[in-house]
Amino acid sequence: MTALTFSAAFITFFSVVGPPKVLLAFAELAQTRELSALRRIALVSSGAAVLVGLVVSVSAPWVLKLFHISTPALQLAGGIIFFLYAVGLVLGIHLGSDGPHAATPDLIGGVRELLMPYIVSPLALTAVLIEAAERENSWSWRSTVGGAYVSVIALNLVCVLLLGHFLRRTHHTVTELLVRLLGLLLAAVAVDLILDGLYDLGVKALHPPFGQ
Repeated sequence: MTALTFSAAFITFFSVVGPPKVLLAFAELAQTRELSALRRIALVSSGAAVLVGLVVSVSAPWVLKLFHISTPALQLAGGIIFFLYAVGLVLGIHLGSDGPHAATPDLIGGVRELLMPYIVSPLALTAVLIEAAERENSWSWRSTVGGAYVSVIALNLVCVLLLGHFLRRTHHTVTELLVRLLGLLLAAVAVDLILDGLYDLGVKALHPPFGQ
């Protein structure tokens, strides 16, 4: 996940927490909420995601040092957590949720439903930590990483606000099918992250990560 430019960091974050993944999470919420409520949830959850992303990007080197965490260990932990979440999507189990969406129709309930897939996405936070720690003593680089992450979150918000009507009209069966397909793809991404971590730890029997 080494990035050297803003555009490379943007592409990295787009792939792990961009509109293709976030819109499906909002589509599920839209089934039981009015458009105005969905927009409020989008604004609050996007603000929370921005706050978390900026804090992580600024503090990444010190967080890794404080807890004595290596990049391979971070890749393994993030990959395992996200793999479990992805398997939950495939099986129709919403990990991190207190129950069905209809049981929590309020703003807080909607934001809570977005904790794992959006606000504190393990794969996204892993990407932010790795990217931000790439140049330990460079504030300008960490600000670039933070800016790229915020740009992706802003793009997510715009997509939700513009596609709110479409999301509400999406049939629940179609949404469930797409969510399970996404879970399969995310599980593959998580496995790839785990393999990258094992390779960096010296498990040379594995092929090097794609592109190396």
